Amino acid sequence: MYTSLTHPLIGIDPEIRFGRACIIGTRISVDDVLGWLGNGMSNADIIEDFPELDEELIRACLRFAADRQRHTRLVAR
Repeated sequence: MYTSLTHPLIGIDPEIRFGRACIIGTRISVDDVLGWLGNGMSNADIIEDFPELDEELIRACLRFAADRQRHTRLVAR
């Protein structure tokens, strides 16, 4: 499993969810959390549905996604 010093709560393992970035110790991907938030679920709603999560883990997903977006580059053809 790959983790980084900047995102110790997020891991990438090719054997879990086809290598998607997931919260360590779960099969919940960063994309899952972003999707739930984007569809209007509150942090409290998510934690109620997935009690293994907490506010810190949800913020970790947001930080990971923000960093990933910040480092995305488009190449012109």
